[in-house]
Amino acid sequence: MQHLTIALLICITAAANAQEIARQIPLWPKGAPGFESKRNEPEEAKDYWVKNIHNPSITVYLPPKEKATGAAVVIFPGGGHRLLVFNAEGRDPARYLNSLGIAAFIVKYRLFREDSNLYSLDREVKQDAYRAMRLVRSRAAEWHIDPDRVGTLSFSAGGEVANIIAYSPGKGDPQAPDPIDRLDGKPNFQLLVYPGPLGVPDIVPSDAPPAFLIAANDDPCCSTPVVTILEKYRAAHASVEAHILSGGNHGFNMGYRSNLAAVKAFPQMMANWLTDMGLTKRKP
Repeated sequence: MQHLTIALLICITAAANAQEIARQIPLWPKGAPGFESKRNEPEEAKDYWVKNIHNPSITVYLPPKEKATGAAVVIFPGGGHRLLVFNAEGRDPARYLNSLGIAAFIVKYRLFREDSNLYSLDREVKQDAYRAMRLVRSRAAEWHIDPDRVGTLSFSAGGEVANIIAYSPGKGDPQAPDPIDRLDGKPNFQLLVYPGPLGVPDIVPSDAPPAFLIAANDDPCCSTPVVTILEKYRAAHASVEAHILSGGNHGFNMGYRSNLAAVKAFPQMMANWLTDMGLTKRKP
């Protein structure tokens, strides 16, 4: 399994060297609706995390054009809604997806547990998630992606964000003044990595986006949501693949810092699923 770890690091490094320079784009040019006055407040970033997010955004990671498949993934990092684990659960998976030819967009969403007097999961954070999906689709031609092959990858609390947009229609408002808000915000597929318990629906609809689920059995937080979502997908006869690892606990990120072979191998398991879904090849 040492070879798998080396291969993963090589892929991440190669993608980092080959990709276009990452750009951060605000979800709303003038700031989030109702909070425009806060858009110039600086973020706080240190080591692996980012917080104090009042001007939500996406950070764009595009694969080399000759390798691009047209598929795209919107990434929601975790961090307990108090911060975002931006590097290990945003930048690193983005680079890995780029190595597969998949465009990646990391969302800096507002953190409702950092300031619950301002934001809530079901209101502002949900708004950020839908807006990120719609913004990516609005620039599909520019970024050479297929708007019908845009999914999500999420970790921990980010899985709670992804879940709140996955099981509803997500249709835009055809009368919206902003054309971005007229677009569909529902993902075409989703990858949930140790997702948190919030946002798990009572019922998964039969048209739920195909899902890849993974967590460690000894994760005190987030193995149960994976089992619950799996059962609901099966009841709905919706497409799903799930993995419960024997160990790894919570927060194993992209697996390369773990001592466990199964955890190290998880990115390849995810890549296999993406291949089986036809997302690592260009559409004919």
